[in-house]
Amino acid sequence: MINCIIFDIGNVLLDFNPLDYLKNLFTDSTPQEILELHRDIFESEEWLKLDRGVISQQQAVETLAIRNPKLKDKIQKAMETWVEILTPKEDVIKILKKLDSKKYKLLLLSNFHEDAYAYIIDKYEFFQLFQGGIISYKEKLLKPEEEIYLSLIKKYNISPIEAIFIDDTVVNIDGANRLGFNTIQFRNAKQLQCELNNYIS
Repeated sequence: MINCIIFDIGNVLLDFNPLDYLKNLFTDSTPQEILELHRDIFESEEWLKLDRGVISQQQAVETLAIRNPKLKDKIQKAMETWVEILTPKEDVIKILKKLDSKKYKLLLLSNFHEDAYAYIIDKYEFFQLFQGGIISYKEKLLKPEEEIYLSLIKKYNISPIEAIFIDDTVVNIDGANRLGFNTIQFRNAKQLQCELNNYIS
């Protein structure tokens, strides 16, 4: 019997589309420059280090700027306001509220930066529906590393066969599957609700 439902944050609870963000922020840039910026920031080693909580955002900006000095100003500008693209997926929040009303234990398991997490927790009240969770920067661990799932299991006394883990990324889903979690790879709210109906009433 399912008693616990675990949510990823980015692209599940909150929209996260950095490519569109960069296009709208730098309308004078070429498509190639936008792709380069996206790669240099959002696909960088520093982005993962921010998720792991081993560097600060300022340290990340400084390192990225040294690596690509011709884009220094744009890197700095992009990093100053990127958290504003983290906006709620309202149709998913409705599902979340229904699950809360049915008294499921709701937890988070997400790779997330410290500053960005502080921003969203302060801004969006629906995070109060969660009883807790594991956020990567606090643990110095990242999905799909086994240790981050084990940390969640231990901290909240979870039986994986009685839990559902929801994430948009296949490698993170695979990591949870290996430990016996029921999983749903998120694509959209309608698909999520349909798959949840296979587990819960």
